[in-house]
Amino acid sequence: MLEKLFKLSAHNTNVKTEVVAGFTTFLTMAYILFVNPDILSVTGMDKGSLFTATAVSAAFGCILMGLLANFPVALAPAMGLNAFFAFTVCGSMGYTWQEALGAVFIAGIIFFILSAFKVREWIMHSIPKNLRFGIAAGIGLFLSLIALKNAGIVVDHPATFVTLGDFTEKGPLLAAVGLFLILALEYRKVPGDVLMSVLIVTAISIAITGQEVGSLVSLPPSVAPTFWQMDFSRVMEGAMISVIFAFVFVDLFDTSGTLLAVAQKADLVDEDGKIENVGKAMVADSGASVAGAVLGSSTVTSYVESTSGIAQGGRTGLTAVVVGLLFLLALFFAPVAGLVPSYATAPALLYVAVLMMSELRHVTWDDLTEAAPVFVAALGMPLTFSIADGIGLAFITYAVGKAVTGRFKDVSAAVWLVAFVFALKLAHVF
Repeated sequence: MLEKLFKLSAHNTNVKTEVVAGFTTFLTMAYILFVNPDILSVTGMDKGSLFTATAVSAAFGCILMGLLANFPVALAPAMGLNAFFAFTVCGSMGYTWQEALGAVFIAGIIFFILSAFKVREWIMHSIPKNLRFGIAAGIGLFLSLIALKNAGIVVDHPATFVTLGDFTEKGPLLAAVGLFLILALEYRKVPGDVLMSVLIVTAISIAITGQEVGSLVSLPPSVAPTFWQMDFSRVMEGAMISVIFAFVFVDLFDTSGTLLAVAQKADLVDEDGKIENVGKAMVADSGASVAGAVLGSSTVTSYVESTSGIAQGGRTGLTAVVVGLLFLLALFFAPVAGLVPSYATAPALLYVAVLMMSELRHVTWDDLTEAAPVFVAALGMPLTFSIADGIGLAFITYAVGKAVTGRFKDVSAAVWLVAFVFALKLAHVF
């Protein structure tokens, strides 16, 4: 049955190899089970329900990817977009988490339509690659600011806006320990390094504070507090439209970049550079986002950590299905998530931020019309505390920069459209 479903022989693999690959991928991304509820709970959402929503949406996405696209890519709620959901949409912009879930749901539907009708290819080819690098770096800096804030390493200051926190407190100190643990384990290529860091720092914290620990195994928390709670009453507002656009845009880049990276590592790219079953993979990704919104989670997307499983020989969707089953098994360890403090998850955010910042090495720095928008995107997101605003400012900079230097042909219709819409938003037209 597995041979028929996943064509193992055709991909020069076997069940044992795929299972090992699935375990490896799961260990490298299981930190999301603790990080996602920790981030989203600041909006007032029930943390237990968020744990269940995170695990089930990840499991659904992984299994759908494996069965539909036969692709060795695992999915889970997206880092960066969960922070955008919590701190920008619900925090700075003042929307309720129910309204934010409505935006995630609609963004998932739009992404599904774009994937099904292959419009995404036109969009991807229309967006300059340097802008994509800048957006990825900006999200990384956005995540790093949130991580430093959650750990107490960076605190607010009335004169300078931010300043260094107090390292005599356990939060900043243990967050630093967690980051150094990740660095040491990652250097030695230890599978599950980020997860191990979160659990070790949590254990140290419990030992220091004397926190009481009960049973670590239980039935999964009810998902009822967040299930089907989307609110669509404000989706036509100008600000909310920009939020939906940001969800779609970032997910489009995340998914495309991850699928390309995984496909190349797994030798699933043909001579023309086309990825095997990429259309079905995109549909699976968008379907998982819709399911995530229904359950009560932010956008679900493909994880670049899937390359760890590829390195272990994973080549088919069986790898993704194994990851999905492990997420379902993790449902019974919800009490562990309740013990994890924010400063234990902060190093995981910083680790992801470093990976996203690495995209800057691909930027064409000797062309200012390309480099300036990258700089604006990277700096704009953390300083405005908004992924959407950072994207908008970057597009405006790109379009206007090309125009004033007489290089109109370098600007696609899609870039002009996005720049124009965000310019209207800045002018408070909507």
